[in-house]
Amino acid sequence: MNPEPPEPAPAPAVALTKASAPWQAPAPQGALDLSQGLVLVINAGSSSLKAALMTPEGAPLWRDQRPCDGEGALVALLAQWLGPALVPWRSAICLVAHRVVHGGERFVAPSRLGPAEIEAIAELVPLAPLHNAPALAAIRWFAEREPAWPQAAGFDTAFHRSLPAAASTYAIPAAWREQGLRRYGFHGLNHQHISEVVAQRFPGLKPLRLISCHLGAGCSLCAIRDGLSLDTTMGFTPLEGLVMASRSGSLDPGLLLHLLRQGLSPAALDQALNHASGLLGLSGLSGSMQALRQAAAGDHGGAQLAIAVFRHRLLAAIGSMAASLGGVDVIALSGGIGEHDSLLAQELRLALDWLNPFALEVIPADEEGLLARSCWPLVPTSGPQSLPAGPMG
Repeated sequence: MNPEPPEPAPAPAVALTKASAPWQAPAPQGALDLSQGLVLVINAGSSSLKAALMTPEGAPLWRDQRPCDGEGALVALLAQWLGPALVPWRSAICLVAHRVVHGGERFVAPSRLGPAEIEAIAELVPLAPLHNAPALAAIRWFAEREPAWPQAAGFDTAFHRSLPAAASTYAIPAAWREQGLRRYGFHGLNHQHISEVVAQRFPGLKPLRLISCHLGAGCSLCAIRDGLSLDTTMGFTPLEGLVMASRSGSLDPGLLLHLLRQGLSPAALDQALNHASGLLGLSGLSGSMQALRQAAAGDHGGAQLAIAVFRHRLLAAIGSMAASLGGVDVIALSGGIGEHDSLLAQELRLALDWLNPFALEVIPADEEGLLARSCWPLVPTSGPQSLPAGPMG
């Protein structure tokens, strides 16, 4: 599966040092009530390590990220960057909450991580090697370096546990389905966050029919009725569905068979579909929608084609989600493209006039806050742990 380039990070809640200076965590503030403790949220992805310090209610104190490529680089970042940076906060951290992309059929809710759960996540690595493998490395690192800190995980697939069989089942032989080859769906943490925010904004709307649009380096839609996922565009992997930054989205399987018969190796096919397709492959220029908008304004044909294909597939998928819901009350945009491309919002308003009436909302992604809130009840005891303030790692 394709590593997602980091999307623009939300503004930190605490001022950080200048980029040219050595990074340091903000010192604890005397006015801040740390009596309940803090949650350290870790998102170890295939191309970056993201970390955040959150209150149990999901309010951010600080968040930052560093690029990394491979397990060795990840472990080095944990030991040399994050570990020392967290020293001032060690006595307040009560929980380490990890984002894990693929939970398979076992993990359908936030889960406390013990040896059995860690081994189960290891068994799921083949389903999402570029995402689950670094998450597992981070989990094992904290288990070894900070065994007194309880760990928990939230799973991107878990929100889609409510998918009906009609939406989660592929029309493939029974022997394949018995291997767990089905539609799992992804981006569930952010889709759940969007669902909760929309429910707060429209408290009197019952049933609430929502199309959640996570549009960034990776893109997926989710049809949600009263907080339950009923349909989604991603499937067995995050490659299915919409056009993305460098991922193709859905294709005719016959096209892939044709390429394999021509002699293209599975590894080359994987590389092309995940890393050289999508907006990048269509434009021959970039996978960044912002860059493509600028180029399209200058009559770059590839950029114009990429935007047109992206928009066409997006509109078709929104129509599909609306059909699954039997109508739509709210369409919510999130992610790097969804939050920042105002022209796309205008285009959607015009193109989806036939769906009226519906509200179009822009909701900033907040997977870290959701992880903190949903994993906090798994803390065995309340209050900060009394830990020595020695260096980690």
